[in-house]
Amino acid sequence: MPSLGADMESGTVVKWLVQPGDEVHRGDIVAEVETEKSNIEVEIFENGVIGELLVPEGERVPVGTPLARVLAAARPVAGHPREPSAAIAAPAVVPTGPAPLTPAVSEPVRPSVETRSRESARAHRAPDKARRRSAVVPPTPERVLSPVLRNLAGRLGVDLGGLRGSGPGDVITREDIERAARPSIRATGRTRSSPFARRQAAELGIDLGTVRGTGPCGAVVEEDVRRAARKGAAGPAPPSPTAAVSAVDRQAALRRSIGNLMARSKREIPHYYLSTTIDLSSATQWLAHVNLERPLESRLVLSVLLLKATALAAKQVPEMNGFYSDDIFRPSDAVHVGVAISLRSGGVIAPAVHDVDRLGLDELMRKLKDLVGRTRRGTLRSSEMSDPTITVSNLGDLGVEAVYGVIYPPQVALVGFGRVVESPYAKDGLLGVRPVVTATLSADHRVSDGHRGGRFLTEIGRLLREPEKL
Repeated sequence: MPSLGADMESGTVVKWLVQPGDEVHRGDIVAEVETEKSNIEVEIFENGVIGELLVPEGERVPVGTPLARVLAAARPVAGHPREPSAAIAAPAVVPTGPAPLTPAVSEPVRPSVETRSRESARAHRAPDKARRRSAVVPPTPERVLSPVLRNLAGRLGVDLGGLRGSGPGDVITREDIERAARPSIRATGRTRSSPFARRQAAELGIDLGTVRGTGPCGAVVEEDVRRAARKGAAGPAPPSPTAAVSAVDRQAALRRSIGNLMARSKREIPHYYLSTTIDLSSATQWLAHVNLERPLESRLVLSVLLLKATALAAKQVPEMNGFYSDDIFRPSDAVHVGVAISLRSGGVIAPAVHDVDRLGLDELMRKLKDLVGRTRRGTLRSSEMSDPTITVSNLGDLGVEAVYGVIYPPQVALVGFGRVVESPYAKDGLLGVRPVVTATLSADHRVSDGHRGGRFLTEIGRLLREPEKL
């Protein structure tokens, strides 16, 4: 069970997306885990084959509990119906005898008379078997799919054998599966929904069959359920007291979890706070010019510039980027920016956008939109919750002018941005009205001081005055 935050003590395995014998690769999603904040998709970080599932669905276990056993060598499991992936070579037939194996790059060795006799006899006894071994079987789409896509196809009733992929080399993508599933979903009348939406529907007493889904492939997501609840779209039976108490308990547990973590942060971390006012004239003018030539769906927002500037500044002042644990600060080479996102059910979580310092603005915009959407649908990945190296909280959309946050341990810094306001601003001896934002820093005095913090905020301001270089 991964630790998905300093405040997480345990989690519940909601659903396994793989079974023993499934081949898995680094980055594949193998399970869904429920925490007090959200449902999280657990990724795997090794290539191999699932040997055994150690924790059944529905069981709550402490952080650190082994969930599954993964065989390091990705070989087919005996008796498992699925054939090995084409990416895994079949084990070579090694001749018996004391002679060492010949390196793959050496010249071919002419077999001895004894060896030729043995091979001839073996081929005579089992010609069909020999032909089967020598034949190259083209991989079917199912063999090259990750377990999560096979699981999705199974849940949606999509036959992978007759499905043509739209990816490079006819690789099947998630969009291909969802597109193929639409006719079958309409024909069978099944309601597709996210795990969190199903749980919310059960707690609120809502029949999912009456809810119109707005998610991928018409899936019912959390907001659809809540919209139906507000419109009175529930079935004839009102929500049971038990369900209502369950929803209240969940929100109370979330608030308690956040409160405990923030109390620990204020108790253990010696915070210091700095603030500065940043002139955004160049940034806003550049955004307006760039977006003027773009369609609506590909336009950039100011938050993207703020995130990128923060990440690049963190590279210049590494004392702001990393983790403090066991009385040691460990700076991070990567900059994974945690983005504070409010949940519709209440509470805030801060999943990470990875490698922000290396992303272009368009790619960062796509990743940010995807992250916010998946956070509110309850489909975050475990890596997005476990490895933010610095957090950004932007409350400008709510009209807040300054944010003085509490550091999320074991991180050592949090950057806050308020609302962009037009304010009198003097530059080069001239007074004018300019768009400005208040940027704040909450930092750990065990790792840095006001001098380094001031340099960090100054670097963010410098970068935002040259948005074309971001």
